Amino acid sequence: MKKTILITGCSSGIGHCVAHGLHQRGYRVFATARRQESVESLLAEGLESFQLDLSDSSSIKRAAEETLQRSNGELYALFNNGAYGLPGAAEDLGREALRAQFETNVFGWVELTNLLLPIMRRQGYGRIIQNSSVLGFAAMPFRGAYNASKYAVEGWSDTLRLELRGSGIHVSLIEPGPIATRFRANAMKAFERDIDAGRSFHREKYAAIRNRLNKPGPAVPFTLPPEAVLEKVIHALEVGTPKARYYVTFPTHLFGFLKRILPVSLLDMILAKAGNDHQ
Repeated sequence: MKKTILITGCSSGIGHCVAHGLHQRGYRVFATARRQESVESLLAEGLESFQLDLSDSSSIKRAAEETLQRSNGELYALFNNGAYGLPGAAEDLGREALRAQFETNVFGWVELTNLLLPIMRRQGYGRIIQNSSVLGFAAMPFRGAYNASKYAVEGWSDTLRLELRGSGIHVSLIEPGPIATRFRANAMKAFERDIDAGRSFHREKYAAIRNRLNKPGPAVPFTLPPEAVLEKVIHALEVGTPKARYYVTFPTHLFGFLKRILPVSLLDMILAKAGNDHQ
Protein backbone atom coordinates (compact mmCIF):
# COMPACT_ATOMS: atom_id res chain seq x y z
CA MET A 1 0.00 0.00 0.00
CA LYS A 2 1.10 3.55 -0.69
CA LYS A 3 1.94 5.65 2.34
CA THR A 4 -0.68 8.35 2.79
CA ILE A 5 -0.02 11.96 3.76
CA LEU A 6 -2.34 14.90 4.34
CA ILE A 7 -0.87 18.31 3.44
CA THR A 8 -2.41 21.70 4.20
CA GLY A 9 -1.90 24.86 2.19
CA CYS A 10 -1.23 23.32 -1.22
CA SER A 11 -2.49 26.09 -3.51
CA SER A 12 1.03 27.39 -4.15
CA GLY A 13 4.58 27.54 -2.83
CA ILE A 14 5.90 24.95 -0.41
CA GLY A 15 2.66 22.98 -0.06
CA HIS A 16 2.18 22.76 -3.82
CA CYS A 17 5.79 21.68 -4.36
CA VAL A 18 5.77 19.08 -1.57
CA ALA A 19 2.42 17.63 -2.71
CA HIS A 20 3.67 17.09 -6.24
CA GLY A 21 7.10 15.90 -5.12
CA LEU A 22 5.70 13.24 -2.80
CA HIS A 23 3.07 12.19 -5.35
CA GLN A 24 5.83 11.60 -7.88
CA ARG A 25 7.74 9.66 -5.22
CA GLY A 26 4.85 7.22 -4.83
CA TYR A 27 2.97 8.60 -1.84
CA ARG A 28 -0.78 8.90 -1.81
CA VAL A 29 -1.14 12.62 -1.23
CA PHE A 30 -4.23 14.43 0.01
CA ALA A 31 -3.46 17.98 -1.10
CA THR A 32 -5.81 20.44 0.58
CA ALA A 33 -6.43 24.14 0.05
CA ARG A 34 -8.63 26.85 1.54
CA ARG A 35 -10.34 28.01 -1.66
CA GLN A 36 -12.43 25.75 -3.88
CA GLU A 37 -10.82 27.15 -7.05
CA SER A 38 -7.44 26.02 -5.71
CA VAL A 39 -8.89 22.56 -5.09
CA GLU A 40 -10.09 22.46 -8.70
CA SER A 41 -6.61 23.38 -9.93
CA LEU A 42 -5.00 20.66 -7.83
CA LEU A 43 -7.47 18.10 -9.13
CA ALA A 44 -6.68 19.17 -12.70
CA GLU A 45 -3.00 18.62 -11.92
CA GLY A 46 -3.66 14.99 -11.03
CA LEU A 47 -3.66 15.23 -7.24
CA GLU A 48 -6.33 14.10 -4.80
CA SER A 49 -7.65 17.29 -3.30
CA PHE A 50 -10.44 18.69 -1.13
CA GLN A 51 -11.11 21.85 0.81
CA LEU A 52 -9.60 22.59 4.21
CA ASP A 53 -9.85 26.05 5.79
CA LEU A 54 -7.63 26.14 8.87
CA SER A 55 -9.62 29.03 10.37
CA ASP A 56 -12.87 27.03 10.30
CA SER A 57 -13.42 24.13 12.74
CA SER A 58 -16.20 22.58 10.67
CA SER A 59 -13.95 22.58 7.59
CA ILE A 60 -11.14 20.96 9.58
CA LYS A 61 -13.45 18.22 10.86
CA ARG A 62 -14.82 17.53 7.38
CA ALA A 63 -11.30 17.30 5.96
CA ALA A 64 -10.17 14.91 8.69
CA GLU A 65 -13.20 12.70 8.07
CA GLU A 66 -12.63 12.81 4.31
CA THR A 67 -9.00 11.85 4.77
CA LEU A 68 -9.78 8.83 6.93
CA GLN A 69 -12.66 7.74 4.73
CA ARG A 70 -10.49 7.77 1.61
CA SER A 71 -7.58 6.06 3.35
CA ASN A 72 -9.68 3.38 5.11
CA GLY A 73 -8.80 4.81 8.50
CA GLU A 74 -5.03 4.84 8.02
CA LEU A 75 -2.68 7.79 7.76
CA TYR A 76 1.10 7.71 7.68
CA ALA A 77 1.83 11.42 7.90
CA LEU A 78 0.51 14.94 8.33
CA PHE A 79 2.36 17.98 6.98
CA ASN A 80 1.03 21.12 8.65
CA ASN A 81 1.99 23.83 6.19
CA GLY A 82 -0.90 26.23 5.54
CA ALA A 83 -0.13 29.64 7.05
CA TYR A 84 0.26 33.31 6.22
CA GLY A 85 2.24 36.27 7.54
CA LEU A 86 0.91 39.58 8.85
CA PRO A 87 3.61 42.29 8.69
CA GLY A 88 3.37 45.19 11.08
CA ALA A 89 4.75 46.63 14.29
CA ALA A 90 3.71 44.87 17.48
CA GLU A 91 2.07 48.05 18.78
CA ASP A 92 -0.15 48.20 15.67
CA LEU A 93 -1.55 44.68 16.03
CA GLY A 94 -5.20 44.60 17.03
CA ARG A 95 -6.73 41.72 18.92
CA GLU A 96 -8.78 40.52 15.94
CA ALA A 97 -5.82 40.65 13.54
CA LEU A 98 -3.63 38.69 15.95
CA ARG A 99 -6.44 36.21 16.61
CA ALA A 100 -6.87 35.61 12.87
CA GLN A 101 -3.12 34.96 12.55
CA PHE A 102 -3.27 32.36 15.31
CA GLU A 103 -6.50 30.77 14.05
CA THR A 104 -4.78 29.77 10.81
CA ASN A 105 -1.15 29.39 11.85
CA VAL A 106 -1.62 27.68 15.22
CA PHE A 107 -5.11 26.75 16.35
CA GLY A 108 -6.06 25.13 13.03
CA TRP A 109 -2.91 23.02 13.11
CA VAL A 110 -3.56 21.93 16.69
CA GLU A 111 -7.17 21.00 15.98
CA LEU A 112 -6.34 19.03 12.85
CA THR A 113 -3.45 17.22 14.52
CA ASN A 114 -5.56 16.29 17.54
CA LEU A 115 -8.25 14.82 15.26
CA LEU A 116 -5.72 12.61 13.49
CA LEU A 117 -3.47 11.59 16.38
CA PRO A 118 -5.81 8.84 17.69
CA ILE A 119 -5.49 7.09 14.32
CA MET A 120 -1.71 7.20 14.50
CA ARG A 121 -1.77 5.96 18.09
CA ARG A 122 -3.91 2.97 17.09
CA GLN A 123 -1.54 2.23 14.21
CA GLY A 124 1.52 2.58 16.43
CA TYR A 125 3.30 4.81 13.91
CA GLY A 126 3.08 8.15 12.15
CA ARG A 127 4.93 11.30 11.19
CA ILE A 128 3.83 14.84 12.04
CA ILE A 129 5.84 17.49 10.21
CA GLN A 130 5.37 21.16 11.06
CA ASN A 131 6.47 23.86 8.63
CA SER A 132 7.78 26.47 11.04
CA SER A 133 10.31 29.18 10.15
CA VAL A 134 13.60 30.78 11.11
CA LEU A 135 11.22 33.33 12.67
CA GLY A 136 10.09 30.58 15.03
CA PHE A 137 13.29 31.02 17.03
CA ALA A 138 14.80 34.32 15.81
CA ALA A 139 12.48 37.31 16.13
CA MET A 140 12.76 40.28 13.76
CA PRO A 141 11.08 43.70 13.88
CA PHE A 142 7.76 44.26 12.11
CA ARG A 143 7.03 40.55 12.02
CA GLY A 144 5.56 40.21 15.51
CA ALA A 145 2.31 38.41 14.65
CA TYR A 146 4.07 35.83 12.50
CA ASN A 147 6.95 35.52 14.99
CA ALA A 148 4.47 34.87 17.79
CA SER A 149 2.56 32.25 15.80
CA LYS A 150 5.71 30.37 14.84
CA TYR A 151 7.16 30.55 18.35
CA ALA A 152 3.86 29.01 19.49
CA VAL A 153 4.15 26.23 16.91
CA GLU A 154 7.69 25.50 18.09
CA GLY A 155 6.69 25.25 21.75
CA TRP A 156 3.65 23.12 20.99
CA SER A 157 5.66 20.82 18.72
CA ASP A 158 8.42 20.36 21.31
CA THR A 159 5.82 19.42 23.92
CA LEU A 160 4.04 17.06 21.54
CA ARG A 161 7.31 15.37 20.66
CA LEU A 162 8.02 14.71 24.34
CA GLU A 163 4.52 13.39 24.99
CA LEU A 164 4.74 11.02 22.00
CA ARG A 165 8.03 9.42 23.02
CA GLY A 166 7.80 5.66 22.61
CA SER A 167 4.56 5.80 20.62
CA GLY A 168 6.13 5.30 17.19
CA ILE A 169 4.88 8.77 16.17
CA HIS A 170 7.61 11.29 15.36
CA VAL A 171 7.29 15.09 15.33
CA SER A 172 9.64 17.22 13.23
CA LEU A 173 9.93 20.95 12.65
CA ILE A 174 11.04 22.36 9.31
CA GLU A 175 12.57 25.82 9.77
CA PRO A 176 12.99 27.58 6.42
CA GLY A 177 14.45 31.00 5.88
CA PRO A 178 13.55 32.84 2.67
CA ILE A 179 11.80 30.57 0.14
CA ALA A 180 10.49 31.65 -3.27
CA THR A 181 6.71 31.45 -2.79
CA ARG A 182 3.61 33.69 -2.88
CA PHE A 183 4.17 34.44 0.81
CA ARG A 184 4.94 38.12 0.20
CA ALA A 185 1.88 38.66 -1.98
CA ASN A 186 -0.37 37.10 0.66
CA ALA A 187 1.38 39.10 3.41
CA MET A 188 0.70 42.30 1.50
CA LYS A 189 -3.03 41.54 1.44
CA ALA A 190 -3.00 40.89 5.20
CA PHE A 191 -1.05 44.10 5.82
CA GLU A 192 -3.49 46.26 3.86
CA ARG A 193 -6.44 44.60 5.60
CA ASP A 194 -5.25 44.64 9.20
CA ILE A 195 -2.72 47.45 9.70
CA ASP A 196 -3.76 51.11 9.82
CA ALA A 197 -0.46 52.37 8.42
CA GLY A 198 -1.56 56.00 8.03
CA ARG A 199 -2.18 56.43 11.77
CA SER A 200 0.90 54.54 12.91
CA PHE A 201 4.06 55.93 14.48
CA HIS A 202 5.86 53.67 11.97
CA ARG A 203 4.12 54.95 8.83
CA GLU A 204 7.39 55.96 7.15
CA LYS A 205 8.89 52.52 7.71
CA TYR A 206 5.72 50.94 6.35
CA ALA A 207 6.54 52.50 2.96
CA ALA A 208 9.68 50.35 2.91
CA ILE A 209 7.66 47.30 3.90
CA ARG A 210 5.26 47.89 1.02
CA ASN A 211 8.19 48.19 -1.39
CA ARG A 212 9.66 44.91 -0.16
CA LEU A 213 6.38 43.03 -0.38
CA ASN A 214 5.67 44.35 -3.88
CA LYS A 215 9.20 43.83 -5.17
CA PRO A 216 9.38 41.25 -8.00
CA GLY A 217 11.83 38.38 -7.69
CA PRO A 218 13.66 37.30 -4.51
CA ALA A 219 13.23 39.92 -1.77
CA VAL A 220 16.31 38.92 0.22
CA PRO A 221 19.62 37.16 -0.40
CA PHE A 222 19.94 33.39 -0.01
CA THR A 223 16.36 32.72 -1.16
CA LEU A 224 15.89 29.09 -2.19
CA PRO A 225 13.17 27.35 -4.21
CA PRO A 226 10.53 25.30 -2.34
CA GLU A 227 12.29 22.10 -3.43
CA ALA A 228 14.76 22.80 -0.62
CA VAL A 229 11.93 22.20 1.84
CA LEU A 230 10.74 19.12 -0.05
CA GLU A 231 14.16 17.55 0.46
CA LYS A 232 13.87 17.92 4.25
CA VAL A 233 10.28 16.67 4.29
CA ILE A 234 11.35 13.51 2.46
CA HIS A 235 14.07 12.91 5.05
CA ALA A 236 11.63 13.44 7.92
CA LEU A 237 9.23 10.96 6.32
CA GLU A 238 11.67 8.22 5.36
CA VAL A 239 14.56 8.09 7.82
CA GLY A 240 14.16 5.68 10.73
CA THR A 241 14.47 8.36 13.39
CA PRO A 242 13.83 11.83 11.96
CA LYS A 243 15.41 14.96 13.35
CA ALA A 244 13.49 17.20 15.70
CA ARG A 245 14.48 20.20 13.57
CA TYR A 246 15.51 20.73 9.96
CA TYR A 247 17.19 24.00 9.03
CA VAL A 248 16.60 25.23 5.47
CA THR A 249 18.57 28.13 3.89
CA PHE A 250 21.76 29.85 5.03
CA PRO A 251 20.02 32.47 7.25
CA THR A 252 18.44 29.71 9.36
CA HIS A 253 21.81 28.04 9.92
CA LEU A 254 23.44 31.40 10.65
CA PHE A 255 20.87 32.67 13.13
CA GLY A 256 20.63 29.25 14.79
CA PHE A 257 24.39 29.36 15.35
CA LEU A 258 24.42 32.97 16.51
CA LYS A 259 21.59 32.36 18.96
CA ARG A 260 23.66 29.61 20.61
CA ILE A 261 26.84 31.66 21.03
CA LEU A 262 25.94 35.35 21.35
CA PRO A 263 24.63 37.32 24.31
CA VAL A 264 21.08 38.60 23.83
CA SER A 265 22.15 42.24 23.44
CA LEU A 266 24.47 41.48 20.54
CA LEU A 267 22.03 39.11 18.88
CA ASP A 268 19.31 41.77 19.18
CA MET A 269 21.55 44.24 17.37
CA ILE A 270 22.10 41.82 14.48
CA LEU A 271 18.45 40.77 14.22
CA ALA A 272 17.26 44.38 14.35
CA LYS A 273 19.60 45.32 11.51
CA ALA A 274 18.66 42.26 9.45
CA GLY A 275 14.97 42.95 9.94
CA ASN A 276 15.24 46.65 9.15
CA ASP A 277 17.47 46.05 6.11
CA HIS A 278 14.80 43.76 4.63
CA GLN A 279 11.59 45.55 5.64
